[in-house]
Amino acid sequence: MKTAIQTLLTQGPVDEASITTFLRGHTFPIVEGRQATFVYHGAAEAVHLRHWVYGLASSQSFERIAGTNLWHHTLEIPPQSRVEYKLEVIQDGNRQWIRDPLNPNLAHDPFGANSVCPGQGYQRPAWTEPDPDAREGTIKEMVFTETALGGPRRVSVYLPARFRETRRYPLLIVHDGGDYVRYASLQTVLDNLIHRNEVAPLVVALTHPVDRLAEYPNNAAHATFIAEQLLPAMQDKFPIYETAASRCLMGASFGGVAALATAWRYPGTFGRLLLQSGSFAFTDIGESKRGPNFARVVEFINAFRDAPGKPSEKVYLSCGTYESLIYENRTMVPVLQASGMEVRYEEARDGHNWENWRDRLRSGLSWLFPGPLWMVYE
Repeated sequence: MKTAIQTLLTQGPVDEASITTFLRGHTFPIVEGRQATFVYHGAAEAVHLRHWVYGLASSQSFERIAGTNLWHHTLEIPPQSRVEYKLEVIQDGNRQWIRDPLNPNLAHDPFGANSVCPGQGYQRPAWTEPDPDAREGTIKEMVFTETALGGPRRVSVYLPARFRETRRYPLLIVHDGGDYVRYASLQTVLDNLIHRNEVAPLVVALTHPVDRLAEYPNNAAHATFIAEQLLPAMQDKFPIYETAASRCLMGASFGGVAALATAWRYPGTFGRLLLQSGSFAFTDIGESKRGPNFARVVEFINAFRDAPGKPSEKVYLSCGTYESLIYENRTMVPVLQASGMEVRYEEARDGHNWENWRDRLRSGLSWLFPGPLWMVYE
C-alpha cells in the first residue's frame, strides 16, 4: 500500500497548490498501519525528528521533496503506541527545537510541551476525561511549618465526593502530587473511577517536593517526614483506616524510588505501593553510567536487591517499553516477588512521561483499592 507521501509524488508535479491540497486533506502525523509519516512545511536547511523512543536513533533526518519546502520522514510505530516528539529545524546555521506546527496534539510536563503521535489503535482513555456525571472531589491545603526535611512543606489533600467524617477511608500518599494533578489528570481520574465504583473512595495526600533529586533517593529525612509526620497528621485530621493494607505510597520516576525507599525504611507501615517507571538504576559489576544524579539511587537499589526485606504486601509496577529504564523495571519484578510481595506488572508502548503514567492509573488503583466492581479486574 502506498503511503500518502508516495501518492502525492505519483500524482504529478508537486507545487504549492498540490502541497496546500495535501496539507488540508490530512491530519498529522499521517498514521497508516504501522507507519507514521511526519511532515514539515517551511524553509529549512535540514529537519530532524527528535523523539524519546529508547532503542531508536534519537535524531532522524527528514527528506525534502525537490523544488519545494515540504519535508517528510516515515517511522515504524507499532499499534497502540504513543510517541512524544519535537522537530529540530536548522536554518541559517541555527538549530531550533519546535513543536510540530501541523499537529495540535500536545502533552504537557514541567518543562513545557511535546507533540504527540498516537499509533494505530491508541486512544486516550475515556476515564481520564472530565465526566459531567461524576461528582468532583475537593482539594484542601495543609502546611507543615517544621519538618524533618528542614523547612516547611505544603501538602494538598484530595477528599472524594460524598466525603463523610463518619466513615473511614484508605490513604494514598502521592509523590509529586501536584504534577500528577496538572499533567496526569489525577483528580479527574479519581473522580471518575470512584464514581464508576471501580476504585474505593480514597483520601489522597499530594506532596510537593522542593528538591526531588536530593529528597527522593533513599533520603532518611524524607522517609521520616512521610512516615512520622505526614501519616500521623493525616490520621489525626481525617478518618483514615489504621491498617497498613489501607495505606499506599505512589510515585513515578524518582518518586517511585522515594516510595519504595520509604516503605523499605518503615516495613509494615505501608501495605500498598504504586510505582511507575521507577528510576531503579543498579549495578551488578562496575560503575553506573547513569551520571551523578543517580549515585544515591544506585547505592539504594543495590542495597535493596541484596536485602529487600518485605516493605509492603502488594506492589503495582508499570513502565513504558520505549523507556531507557525498561530493563531496570523488568528486573525488579522477580526481586519484589521473591520477597513475598504480591506483584502486578504492566508495560505499555509509551515513554517516560506523565500521560503514560496517567493511562496506567486505572489498572493500578483498581487493583490496589478495588471498588464494588473489583471483580471486573480479577
